[in-house]
Amino acid sequence: MAANNNSDPILDEGGGGGVKHEAAGEAGEGKGGGGGAAAAAATQAPAAMLPRSGSRPQLDLSGAAIHGNLEDRNPTILLPNQSDDISHLALDIGGSLIKLVYFSRHAEHSSEDKRKLSTKRRLGMLNGGRRSYPVLGGRLHFVKFETGKLSECLDFISSKQLHRGGVDSPSWRSGAQPDNIVIKATGGGAFKYADLFKERLGVSLEKEDEMDCLVAGANFLLKSIRHEAFTHMDGQKEYVQIDQNDLFPFLLVNVGSGVSIIKVDGHGKFQRVSGTNVGGGTYWGLGRLMTKCKSFDELLELSQRGDNSTIDMLVGDIYGGLDYSKIGLSASTIASSFGKTISDDKELSDYRPEDISLSLLRMISYNIGQISYLNALRYGLKRIFFGGFFIRGHAYTMDTISFAVNFWSKGEAKAMFLRHEGFLGALGAFMSYEKHGLDDLRIHHLVERFPMGAPYISWMEKFVQKGTQITAPVPVGFPVTTGMGGFERPTAKGDILRSDASAALNVGVLHLVPTLDVFPLLEDPKMYEPNTIDLDLNEYKYWFKVLSDHLSDLVDKAVASEGGTDDAKRRGDAFAHAFSAHLARLMEEPAAYGKFGLANLLELREECLREFQFVDAYVSIKQRENEASLAVLPDLLMELDSMNEEARLLALIEGVLAANIFDWGSRACIDDFDMFKKRMLADKKGQPYKRALLFVDNSGADVVLGMIPLARELLRNGTEVVLVANSLPALNDVTANELPGIVAEAAKHCGILRKAAEAGGLIFDAMAGIQDDLKDEPVSVPLMVVENGCGSPCIDFRQLILEGMGRSLHTNLNARFKCDTLKLAMVKNQRLAEKLFNGNIYDCICKFEPVHLT
Repeated sequence: MAANNNSDPILDEGGGGGVKHEAAGEAGEGKGGGGGAAAAAATQAPAAMLPRSGSRPQLDLSGAAIHGNLEDRNPTILLPNQSDDISHLALDIGGSLIKLVYFSRHAEHSSEDKRKLSTKRRLGMLNGGRRSYPVLGGRLHFVKFETGKLSECLDFISSKQLHRGGVDSPSWRSGAQPDNIVIKATGGGAFKYADLFKERLGVSLEKEDEMDCLVAGANFLLKSIRHEAFTHMDGQKEYVQIDQNDLFPFLLVNVGSGVSIIKVDGHGKFQRVSGTNVGGGTYWGLGRLMTKCKSFDELLELSQRGDNSTIDMLVGDIYGGLDYSKIGLSASTIASSFGKTISDDKELSDYRPEDISLSLLRMISYNIGQISYLNALRYGLKRIFFGGFFIRGHAYTMDTISFAVNFWSKGEAKAMFLRHEGFLGALGAFMSYEKHGLDDLRIHHLVERFPMGAPYISWMEKFVQKGTQITAPVPVGFPVTTGMGGFERPTAKGDILRSDASAALNVGVLHLVPTLDVFPLLEDPKMYEPNTIDLDLNEYKYWFKVLSDHLSDLVDKAVASEGGTDDAKRRGDAFAHAFSAHLARLMEEPAAYGKFGLANLLELREECLREFQFVDAYVSIKQRENEASLAVLPDLLMELDSMNEEARLLALIEGVLAANIFDWGSRACIDDFDMFKKRMLADKKGQPYKRALLFVDNSGADVVLGMIPLARELLRNGTEVVLVANSLPALNDVTANELPGIVAEAAKHCGILRKAAEAGGLIFDAMAGIQDDLKDEPVSVPLMVVENGCGSPCIDFRQLILEGMGRSLHTNLNARFKCDTLKLAMVKNQRLAEKLFNGNIYDCICKFEPVHLT
């Protein structure tokens, strides 16, 4: 709220003259300038995840951490920044054990706490509907079964629907049941039991190489998870901090049924250098024969009550209780495992099962440690990591292995262990997914993102002059493109514009249109005129040439956005023919479609694209620009936080105006920055603005490096922020559908954005209340996103969905509002600069209009 009035501010952004270019030179689209907004109350469009290159869901390991205390075995791993719905299940089916790794959004076997439940109720998500916000956070869970009890494993998978994405997945909630489900699996059982998985669960096991998975799993843990690796000597556990730049090479010893010894030189770079057939299977097999134990864990537990000196021959037994100090052997050192049974006149039943179990465990553990050290010595390695389910966090096993490595290396080599030792292969298989089966989900996001029920909004009533009769087609879905057999110039005014294939042309299909209202904060709606420049004959000629010159480039982008198929090429040619025909008609008769400004001309082109079923011609470009900008956002935020308030505010405004444009030698043709700075800094002493609406424009650097940092600053000052964006794609403008995903990615690097986005319903933070740095923090002012019902680069404030957008120098530069307004633009068109300001291309506008002046 302003200090001396009850108005909300408007903060309007544009890339004046279009930060976007359709081609080199001065031919940019020309955007920037006025805007306004009221309280944010519009229904939000369902938010899709931020698309990545190739539409591939990504595993986000930033901030990954173990959940639980330091003594937990196989603890859950938190992925606090995970936004994509990744694959949910991978298996390592060994000879003795089956290991599962699966992903979920929620804690295992725990009910939702009050905060999460309250948030879900507030967002209306307890009715079973598909969620309409990105979720940040998830967990990797670790479960094992004995291979001999495969049915229990299959029942577990089925009960949680893990093979279908889990009961909390969008596909399960929507009732969509995908066919041809593929699960990644490694280990010999992936081959042996493939038919059983197909029969019981209807899934196919995609086999992954066992060694590849072991190494990938180990590298993931060592690179990404703190408190994963530790040493264990004489009963003392000590966590090891891994130097990420000095991890490789190392020796990985995987102790499963047998033992594989692998020299790891980097990611995907390794060789199996040795191994032994005396491993976990040996211990379990011999132990089962000699002790009648029914499980590996029972045998291991038995060993903890054992005394191996009744069975093993020790050095002291040979030397009369003395050490063999000359060669460094203590009296308690084992000289011969099971050596005493040679001279004892006893049967197997005369020995305690506990002593047998411990003697067997020490024999195998010591030999594994010695063989591992010898291989480390062979390659000059000092670090040996032990994994595999033989160890199982058992203190005596780790002490025995550590003793062997330490003894033979004379303390130079170190044995280290992993908390997720038995799940290396399953983890590697989990990370080997490429597609994750989300194609259907992405289609749902595309089709259902417009809650008003129409795939796009008509501009036909402005397209045809009053008195012209219109026959409109009926479809409510994507229309069948009409007139594909060829085009002639559209008929003159007064005739019927037909919608069937016999017509010369059809553009602007009528659909169900949402209720549109005049923007309530316009100072005088009757005097409002959106177009800054009327198109006289000279202006027509100039802009028609600009649009014609870049038509082939736009067609190429549109066709590429549809995969370059023959059908896309055919539709691209048809669009070019149709749009050229409209331009020719308007050149011949400028009043053919009524009063027509530059905004209408740009809108005509967008509607033509949609008529020929090009949903988003710039989709791949936007994805690429968003990814590149998000990669540098953390560094930008860090740099901004190092500045004082005045310097930071200037940097933020310059950032909106395309990356310090003033440093390029351009001038500010309208510069009210000092007035705006005075008002903003006064917020520190008085009352800050209650709410600011930021009208976002281009994807990529504009929104990520310009508008989001500005929004963050306002949030920091206690101002609610509403980001207003197009309902439909237009050029490379970001849409309201795309914004929540972008905000979710940005929020991974900033607590201010994360809390505000959750408060505004843009994201659901699955990690809230778990991460230490998010606990007990005050509730944030919300960051919200609304759509404007628009699918054009420009907007008419007389026709809005509650909130509006006016982002163009061509429109709304002179619009007046009932609240403080900041109009930002960079002119990207020489003719526009000359026409408006007698200026030059790349000149800037920073126009602040306090309410008392308007």
